Amino acid sequence: MSKQIKKIAIYGKGGIGKSTTTSNISAALVEAGYKVLQFGCDPKSDSTNTLRNGKYIPTVLDLLRKKSKVDAHEAIFEGFKGVYCVEAGGPAPGVGCAGRGIITAVELLKQQNIFEELDLDFVIFDVLGDVVCGGFAVPIREGIAEHVFTVSSSDFMSIYASNNLMKGIEKYSNSGGALFGGIIANSINTSYQKAIIDDFVKKTSTQVVEYVPRSITVTQAELSGHTTIEAAPKSQQAEVYRNLARKIAKHTESRVPTPLETDQLREWSAQWADQLLAIEAGEVRGEKESI
Repeated sequence: MSKQIKKIAIYGKGGIGKSTTTSNISAALVEAGYKVLQFGCDPKSDSTNTLRNGKYIPTVLDLLRKKSKVDAHEAIFEGFKGVYCVEAGGPAPGVGCAGRGIITAVELLKQQNIFEELDLDFVIFDVLGDVVCGGFAVPIREGIAEHVFTVSSSDFMSIYASNNLMKGIEKYSNSGGALFGGIIANSINTSYQKAIIDDFVKKTSTQVVEYVPRSITVTQAELSGHTTIEAAPKSQQAEVYRNLARKIAKHTESRVPTPLETDQLREWSAQWADQLLAIEAGEVRGEKESI
């Protein structure tokens, strides 16, 4: 009987720290002895570079542009402590659909039974979460991933992207799509940021998996081309990522969320805007110094 591979998709708005978070989860899992493949689904093809000393790798679409038939092994590269790295890639600028790389790359690895051959424990898809359509929806729409998480800060556009992802999961849940595991709350350094995220997950019937603070340690690590786990293994931030990885590894109970309609989301955010103004004005509804 073959080993059960845990397939996870991590979505997030561009620039929110999705790839940073994903790569540190992968690094923490391989450090703990698991076999992991990180599958970069962003057309920028930069998901895995901090797992490989800042080096970029040829993408599946790069290889297919050179020849019609590709051995999937040509697209797989090893990184930190043996983590496997794949980048789907995207079309030439201004030509074609960015989601095509995801569809093509997933099909290539599935057809050649790569996940089973590598005896993996985890496949982690790192997916752009600004749009949940076409190829970007493949991990949730077709049940390729079992559990979906989103990286979100307390900023409105990040929460808006997370809410849209939940809508996609809700839509595909009846046809065998992936379910929602929760929000990885990123760049949370104040009580009001935590309160906003906590309120949003309550409204959408989900949960916060971990609170990840903004840290200069992460910036230093990425500038050197490494994950925090590798560059600063004894740091407090590395322990946050290890704790997050442990929670992801143990996670089994995903669910269908209850996303807000656009007008509900706007009404909710407007209430928080008023509350933050009250905090800034020194009213009794919060602590000004927390901002």
